[in-house]
Amino acid sequence: MDPYVLKALNEERRARRAAVLVTDLGDGRDRIVREGDHVAGDLGAAIARAFRTGNSASVEAEGRTFFLNAHLPRPRLVVIGAVHISQALAPMARIAGYPVEIIDPRTAFATPERFPDVALHAEWPQEVLQREPLDSYTALAAVTHDPKIDDLALKAALDTRCFYVGALGSRKTHAKRVERLLALGASADQIARIHAPIGLDIGAASPAEIAVAVLAQTIHAFRSRGLESKGAAA
Repeated sequence: MDPYVLKALNEERRARRAAVLVTDLGDGRDRIVREGDHVAGDLGAAIARAFRTGNSASVEAEGRTFFLNAHLPRPRLVVIGAVHISQALAPMARIAGYPVEIIDPRTAFATPERFPDVALHAEWPQEVLQREPLDSYTALAAVTHDPKIDDLALKAALDTRCFYVGALGSRKTHAKRVERLLALGASADQIARIHAPIGLDIGAASPAEIAVAVLAQTIHAFRSRGLESKGAAA
């Protein structure tokens, strides 16, 4: 591989940005396509599929054969709130391959005894997210039901285009949340990306059932990135 191409690819990976290394198998030339770059035709469609699935493969396009090597950051889940839902959600998400971090300044809730083997931050979300910024390969679930804890984290998730943003609460609760987020400078289009009430509508009642609904919606959001299927995920 061209050293320049390798250096550029490693920079993308360190920054948790997705890239596809496109190799022309006819002449061996490499190039990097970053997520959001426009590539037309059949090759562009194949690259878009590689970004969505994370699968590497050889493809035929434009009368040539290319190998697409997909490099996607590992998706992660940040949960705002060390509550009963989080206790069920953390091990489920880990099994599904999503590393989990839980943030809650309430030290009576955010304890290692309640969350063994979980990255736990007993701090205000804005303090943690300043050190460890969100990104487009992060899902954020806000489940404290406390505006003082949830709202700034939700605004940060919208600003950094987290691939999934969910918030616990009824539609009435969410209407008040919308007013607060607008006051914080969020746009109506941004706020429309929030899944509230959180989770797929499966009639979930218990904390564990709600956790299943949240994880399912998170996975759907990740696997449908770039598709016009928002309505199916809401």
